[in-house]
Amino acid sequence: MKTISVYEAVGTVLAHDMTQIIPGEYKGSRFKKGYVVQEEDIAVLLQMGKQNLYVLDLKEDDVHEDEAAMRIAKASSGEGVELKVKGEGKVELVAKYDGLLQIDVDRLMELIDQDDVMFASLHRNQMVKQGQVVAGTRIIPLYTSNEIVTTAEAVCKDNPIIKVEKLKSLKVGLVTTGSEIYHGRIKDAFGPILKKKFEELGSEIVHQIITDDNDDVIANSIKQLLDEGVDFVAVTGGMSVDPDDRTPSGIRKAGGEIVTYGAPVLPGAMFLLAYIGDVPVVGLPGCVMYHNASIFELMVPRIIAGHKPSRKDIKALAHGGLCRNCEVCTYPNCSFGKSF
Repeated sequence: MKTISVYEAVGTVLAHDMTQIIPGEYKGSRFKKGYVVQEEDIAVLLQMGKQNLYVLDLKEDDVHEDEAAMRIAKASSGEGVELKVKGEGKVELVAKYDGLLQIDVDRLMELIDQDDVMFASLHRNQMVKQGQVVAGTRIIPLYTSNEIVTTAEAVCKDNPIIKVEKLKSLKVGLVTTGSEIYHGRIKDAFGPILKKKFEELGSEIVHQIITDDNDDVIANSIKQLLDEGVDFVAVTGGMSVDPDDRTPSGIRKAGGEIVTYGAPVLPGAMFLLAYIGDVPVVGLPGCVMYHNASIFELMVPRIIAGHKPSRKDIKALAHGGLCRNCEVCTYPNCSFGKSF
């Protein structure tokens, strides 16, 4: 930024907004930051009492905020993301369709470590809706050097920072355990809730088997569903430490390789994740039936998207894994699950 005489200002770029006051008539911004001074403006500026102006000392390769923001937004955007110009140097990144938001956090940190670059996003690993703003970017000054923008683009060269993954449409097999349901003493309430939850994620429960609390029967039911070609197995009931709760041992007997039994999440502590070959098998605790947001919302969309969460991924949920149990649930617009 430099100071010049108003008489030498034609063609220069203003470094800040300039307010005009006409007593009794008008007070407001007469010239905006970034405005290129024209010959006819000189008289107006003199009437405003401006003999000298602060203008930008631009170099030949400097890039305007609008161009810089668009270049950074394009470089950082991957599948499922489109761009929307907001004006005043800002570009929003918007979800093209419903899906799972993914952010390369390491690259994001590297990007914003560049001088003058601002980039803010939603938290990763949450479901987003078509048309939802998932990130925004701009540069801090009105102009920056082309070198800074080029360096920012290079950070994103191999892999975009942000993308929205479409969920797969899976055939889900459901094993509902519990002697009280098997013998008809009570009606199954879990199945209809899971049916709705999976449908909202674009998958379908194709077969539900109701079993007694017997680990051999549970194992055989899981094997039956696998023989029928399901892509995903969910087992409900029998996930606590009661002697009649046989779901974990049933999953093991079916050949399940346990990733974790237990998750640092409330609600959802008794969650189990295993794999039989490439097929995920989840043991879902009863809290999934009663809460709008639980371990189901944190983990199942990731699995349906094709991710294979590790024990470390699940243990990382501890920081942020406590639901506030708000009177009106606003998930995912809250802190629940925002650690991973």
